[in-house]
Amino acid sequence: MITLKTERLTLRQVMPNDATSLLSYLSKPEVVAHMGLEPFTSLDDALEEIAWYDTIVRDGTGMRWGITLTGQDEVIGSCGFLNVSSKHHRTEIGFELSPAYWGQGIAGEALDAVIRHGFVQLGFHRIEALIEPENKASQRLVERHLFTREGLLRGYEFTRGNYDDLYMYSLLKHEMCT
Repeated sequence: MITLKTERLTLRQVMPNDATSLLSYLSKPEVVAHMGLEPFTSLDDALEEIAWYDTIVRDGTGMRWGITLTGQDEVIGSCGFLNVSSKHHRTEIGFELSPAYWGQGIAGEALDAVIRHGFVQLGFHRIEALIEPENKASQRLVERHLFTREGLLRGYEFTRGNYDDLYMYSLLKHEMCT
């Protein structure tokens, strides 16, 4: 998996020895509140997440980068693609970040690098973001990156015993700032 670098960040493969870092932020209810997950409670939860990252790469259905501050090794979040459709040149993007780093532009910087990689190196035509209506911060983030809200997908996902509505956002390659 290729490593992506920005001014402040290194986005790299997440390894089993990063499990403690993942557990530290994925155990926080405010982080997983809009991810369809329960807060992680053990290193095994984090190791299962890392195994899932490896599986989607191996299956060609996605890829997930660990977000680190350049020069530091601690994973403070992740960003990546899932549900890749090679036939249709589209994918979904997802991201999360430790609350200790919220409001510093880090998620936006990581998102920009991953979007650019998807359009330029991977040849996607369309990148989608599915976001719960209550998740205003993520909506603002993708809107700042020129995503268009296309509509509401009612009862789209069944997570934690509920049917969740999700806004469908998209960004097309020609809309990306170069």
